[in-house]
Order: sequence, then C-alpha cells, then structure tokens
Amino acid sequence: MQQPYTTMPSELYILRHGQTRFNAERRLQGQCNSPLTPRGEQQALAMGHTLRQQIGDIQQWQIVSSPLGRAQQTAQRVCDGLGLSHQCITLDDRVQEVGLGQWEQCQISAILQAHPQFQQQADWYMQAPEGEGFDAVTRRLRHWLSGLSNDSKQIVISHGLTGMILRALLQHLPYEEIWQLERPQDALFHYHDGQLTRIAVTPLQVPA
Repeated sequence: MQQPYTTMPSELYILRHGQTRFNAERRLQGQCNSPLTPRGEQQALAMGHTLRQQIGDIQQWQIVSSPLGRAQQTAQRVCDGLGLSHQCITLDDRVQEVGLGQWEQCQISAILQAHPQFQQQADWYMQAPEGEGFDAVTRRLRHWLSGLSNDSKQIVISHGLTGMILRALLQHLPYEEIWQLERPQDALFHYHDGQLTRIAVTPLQVPA
C-alpha cells in the first residue's frame, strides 16, 4: 500500500526536457545523460515562448531544474524564450530522473526482447536491476513539494518518468494510473488551485 499522495497549493509549471540523442535512439537515460538534439533545442525554446504568453510578471517565478545535463540545457533555452538570464536557474537533485540502474543507455527494444513479460507491464521501468525504485522517487518528490510555500510560483524542468510521478502526486492518482500518463516534449502542465491543465506548445517557425 502506497502512502497517501501529498498535494500543495503552490502554482507550478511542469516541463519535460526536449528531445535528446538517446530519445531519438530509443535508449533509456535515467540518471546518465545525452545532449539535446537540434529538435530538442527548438522544443525547449518553444516552451519558453509558450510560458511567456501564459505568465504575467515573470519576476515572481522561480525556475528549478534537474541537475542532469539535458534538463539544464532545456532550462537555459526556456530562459532564452522567457528573456531571462541563465543565472535564474536553481538546480535540485530531487526533481532529477528516476535512476534506471543497469538499464541506463540500453535500447528499449533490447530490454523488451529480453523480458517479453514487460509488454503487459506498464510500470516495467521500475523493474530495472539496481534501479532507484518507486518509493525512493516519491520520497524525494514529496520532500521537494513539502518545502514549497503556499504562494510560491515554480517552473520545474524535469524528466519523463519523474514528471509523471510528480503529476500523479499532485492529482492523488492511484499507482496503476501513473503509467498511463503521457510524457510529452511538445506540451507542458500547469498546476493551480488543485487543477492540472495540459498546455500545448506552439512549435517555433524555423527559417528555411
């Protein structure tokens, strides 16, 4: 039985990093890293532009990023889109990606071929040998949430799995529903007054 999920009245924007080389290669990253692709750079910059349209006084907001390189790259491009200095970014280990142990850098197809039973297990990521585990991830995310004040405004740049779990905590979702959530790199999520809203990111027009 999982502990009850914790919710906070703070206002949050939750972003996933842009596409990386490992994403394009269908490899697991976990707490290792691969750099953003050119597409990922454009996705991140577009997130910043979208946020600029959503947010009034940007000076009221704090930008928090996972310390993993792909998240930091994304946070920098988001700041560019918002017209902010990269020095505004605060790094926090508690919002980094789930550690995937021995599976990090492995191709997803190879893992599923070696473990065909995972085709029917939506949470198969949590089975990674020497992986971090669900309880450890939720503990650090709850710890981060518990430190937010009632009037804090946060833009958090995180990851696919961690972002899913964070959104589930905010929505009080049961464990089984977490793994049905999407992990978009062309959308972001706004949490306010107990409601979570998906916001599509408008792609930037890249000159030919």
